[in-house]
Amino acid sequence: MSKLPKFPDSYIGKAANEYDSAVWMERNQKKTTLKLLNLLRDPHLGPSINVKENFSNIILELGCGTGFSSEIILNHGFRVIGIDILWDMLSLAKEKFRDNKSNHLHFIMADINYLPIRMKKIDHVLSVSAYNFIIHGLKSTQQIKKVLNATTRQINDCLKAHGRVIIEFYPKNEKELTLFVESFLNNGFEGFMIKKKPNQKGGQTFLLLKKKYSE
Repeated sequence: MSKLPKFPDSYIGKAANEYDSAVWMERNQKKTTLKLLNLLRDPHLGPSINVKENFSNIILELGCGTGFSSEIILNHGFRVIGIDILWDMLSLAKEKFRDNKSNHLHFIMADINYLPIRMKKIDHVLSVSAYNFIIHGLKSTQQIKKVLNATTRQINDCLKAHGRVIIEFYPKNEKELTLFVESFLNNGFEGFMIKKKPNQKGGQTFLLLKKKYSE
């Protein structure tokens, strides 16, 4: 059985290249990205949505890694801005798309907690297997809440009206999951979650959120 990657060890140095060349990882990342694109249109989030596959919509990808998900998003007709904090991963993504001369794909080395994005620039936000890393190394609940709330407010600021956020991540337990969910619900979002197993306490979880609209 393949081991799940750990942050940041599985994404730096030789491990970054091994990650990028792992067939199972590429398959899983791309499969999950397709699911997120489908969830972007989930009717339970409401009827008001602007999803166009003619490169008029910009999707901000949080934790783009080596570009597995970016490729799928791009191929489905979206402009992509990929953010990642680890150069070892981002450099592989840049190399992978070095012959792509379009203006539809951009990679930026940055911390998800400090998004270098202008206000109301982004149509929608997606994140595959990376969002839980924003609290890596934090110990106290107070610290975690502070980072989660600050990051969520930044995401809200960069989204256009009715923008949607679809996140696939792996909270450690129910308490951690609750903190993530509350950070969105308390900072201008509404929505719901989908768990792989309804009674699970942690593990793979999908957050489906939309920005609350205000005049």
